[in-house]
Amino acid sequence: MGQISQMNMDDVIEEDYTAVDPALRNVFKRGLEGMAAFAAKLSDFEDALENLSVLADEETQKKLSKLQLQMEAVQPSVTVIGQIKAGKTSLVNAMIGSPDLLPADVNPWTSVVTSLHINTPDPDPASRAKFKFFDETEWDRLVEDGGRIGELAARAGADDELEKVRAQIAQMRDKTRARLGRKFELLLGQEHKYGYIDDDLIQRYVCLGDDPIEGEETDNQGQFADITKSADLYIERPDMPLPLCIRDTPGVNDTFMMREQITINAIRDSRICVVVLSAHQALTSMDMALIRLISNVKSREIIVFVNRIDELPDPATQVPEIRDSIIQTLKKNNGPADSEIIFGSAYWANMAMLGTLEAMHGESAKSLDNWSATLEDVNHDRLTPEELAWEASGIPAFYRALAERVDEGAGQDAIQKAARKAMNIATGLRATNQVTLMRSDRNGDAGLQKDQVVTAIDEIEQKFTQQLSQDLSKAIGEFNTRVDQSHGRFLERATASLIDHLEKKGADEIWQYSPMGLRLLLRSSYQVISKKASIAGETAYQGAAEALTEIYATMFNVSVDGFTVKPALVPHIAPPVSLGQTIALDLQTGWWKGWWRRRRGYKAFAEDFYKLIEAETNPIVEDLKGPHAAKIRTDCVATLSEFFVEQRAILMDVLEKSNISDEDLDELFGVKAQEEQALCLDVTMDELAAFAA
Repeated sequence: MGQISQMNMDDVIEEDYTAVDPALRNVFKRGLEGMAAFAAKLSDFEDALENLSVLADEETQKKLSKLQLQMEAVQPSVTVIGQIKAGKTSLVNAMIGSPDLLPADVNPWTSVVTSLHINTPDPDPASRAKFKFFDETEWDRLVEDGGRIGELAARAGADDELEKVRAQIAQMRDKTRARLGRKFELLLGQEHKYGYIDDDLIQRYVCLGDDPIEGEETDNQGQFADITKSADLYIERPDMPLPLCIRDTPGVNDTFMMREQITINAIRDSRICVVVLSAHQALTSMDMALIRLISNVKSREIIVFVNRIDELPDPATQVPEIRDSIIQTLKKNNGPADSEIIFGSAYWANMAMLGTLEAMHGESAKSLDNWSATLEDVNHDRLTPEELAWEASGIPAFYRALAERVDEGAGQDAIQKAARKAMNIATGLRATNQVTLMRSDRNGDAGLQKDQVVTAIDEIEQKFTQQLSQDLSKAIGEFNTRVDQSHGRFLERATASLIDHLEKKGADEIWQYSPMGLRLLLRSSYQVISKKASIAGETAYQGAAEALTEIYATMFNVSVDGFTVKPALVPHIAPPVSLGQTIALDLQTGWWKGWWRRRRGYKAFAEDFYKLIEAETNPIVEDLKGPHAAKIRTDCVATLSEFFVEQRAILMDVLEKSNISDEDLDELFGVKAQEEQALCLDVTMDELAAFAA
């Protein structure tokens, strides 16, 4: 990489990425073909929008311009999760071709979700880096209660465990105050913004530094890390065909379980989840938390990346064995089936991107030779050593898998949604066109009354909004009942199982009970409401579209073959990731033994257990019945409301054109121009129809 390889990679990223050796930029581009294919599809759609815009009047062009801006803002989002030390951050650095951007040794006490926005312009061009701090409520929950683990220990009466948590919290609090001094409280809930990205910023906000020593000067490393909740970095990658957001999350197995909720929220905000495992301990018992988190996400939206195969002496032989073990573990623990599993090495990828393969340690080089020999569809003779190492690293395979999921998931949804809106705008243009031709031929009566159209639209909106609201209320009511029944049955079965254990084996042998049954019941209930909500939405959206099509047919005398209003798309329903939240029964460790030994008598066991598990599981149940169900309703209703706003604007525009004077009409359009426009519209609508289907 010449002199550039000796430079700080952050400077290369921000100031002069194009100065990177072209051969090494070619390394990074391998695997991006699928993303380029989707980018070409997106470009073709944008061309169709532009063709429609040429045929439109000034007011309609504004609507299309807004649609074009929405398409330019399409940004597929990927959340990367995994255990601490699985190599997540090194992998994220490799994914963006920046080996040293993020610190790969973030201390377990930092709880920072770092979102890398690639080729995504921020509304504020002066904000290339943004860091948000915990607010007072979040911080108080941590320092006063010990986070989730502290709440759990307190409920269970696990005094020893609670004291350990409190001691760690006190240490963290004292260290934070020593770093930040009097301004500590003022920073909570704030956000810091910068117009640049460099290593110093990352070190100050993301990477925890050494403890300050009294009387000695310290650097700024880790200055704000204790209270930083999230980081957003905006970087340019000319070789990346699409804007992309990659979220690097902290490990989920932390002391206070703060990361767990943060990671749950990150997964909920992304359509694609990458689970990073270590080849040495792929899906060990410590990874059950990961399985719980991803078990409620669609298998097709999960990519499992097994990292660090560079540390295997014989990956060609060991990888198939590890793959079989992962598949069996997922199956045994009710994890997602058929998720794609990719094996690779962030170490190989970063060495290839740096152009420093000759510095690779010997054992890793042997593993690279061993693994690269197994790669299919790779022409070894035509690849440079860096390109071969990049292919072996799994990064190209990851991007190919990612491209498929974007094309069939979030990307496809964005295009289809926009295409239907564009089709409806084109429908309005076609109606205007036909009304104009009718007026020019002096055929038919195009003198329409505005109040007739307004009243008709209002009645249709009221009818289908009411219908949708009723269907959703019924579905949500049934869902709430089903969830409460499932929750109650689980508590009763678990308590009965506990009593049976006590009667048969006594209190000397510690009893265990899996909460998997509850999660399965709740997931099944959520799948039912998701399906019912989708059906309710589709029914209302289709009915509204058909009713509006009838307005065009009867009130505007539009009789063109295939003339229809396209219904809105049902919004994406987020998976119930909160079902993966850790609860007491998942932690069969020291605190559970302590709880068990403090009980006296079967009745005390049963009553205390019921209260403990009810309190532990209530937040999950209430989250499903509350925020999750409310979001389903809000999104479905908002989609219908947005549809009518757009349709009302289109119809009013048609109405306005139909009521202008004959002279103004001829001057505005002209018969010949209208006939030509009609032909062009047919061609453009055929183009859009392919994207809207």
